[in-house]
Amino acid sequence: MTVPRTVPRRPRVQSFRSLRDEMVAVARGERRAPPHAAHPSVHSADLMARLLTVENRALLAAIRRSKPASVAALAALTNRAPSNVTRTLDKLAAVGLVHFEVTGRRKAPRTAAGRIIIEIDPFRQADVIRIVGGSPRGRSRATRHR
Repeated sequence: MTVPRTVPRRPRVQSFRSLRDEMVAVARGERRAPPHAAHPSVHSADLMARLLTVENRALLAAIRRSKPASVAALAALTNRAPSNVTRTLDKLAAVGLVHFEVTGRRKAPRTAAGRIIIEIDPFRQADVIRIVGGSPRGRSRATRHR
């Protein structure tokens, strides 16, 4: 029997320039890779808003409501092509909106967010994205654009 493994993802808001500078410094050996390097990063609230289309919100709702046993089951439930669902789930997982419970070769999609709060400073790039609820410990977490 295989024990399910949960793979949570947490978004981090970071500008392209900041990410590039960080990667160059690590590659040159000028600094160590930061602990958050293994976590996804989001460069703006705009990206998050573009991911939350009507179709993607319906997909998230179906995951939360039905808790499908696999990506294939979710595709059948939503009448979408499995390749389309896989591609969409990968994008949503990259920013921390979904994660997968892995049992053997089966990946069961699960929502990682109860609510998403986006605060936008219109005068500078200092967006704050908070994912509330649905995190592994039920805590909210905030990430700030640099």
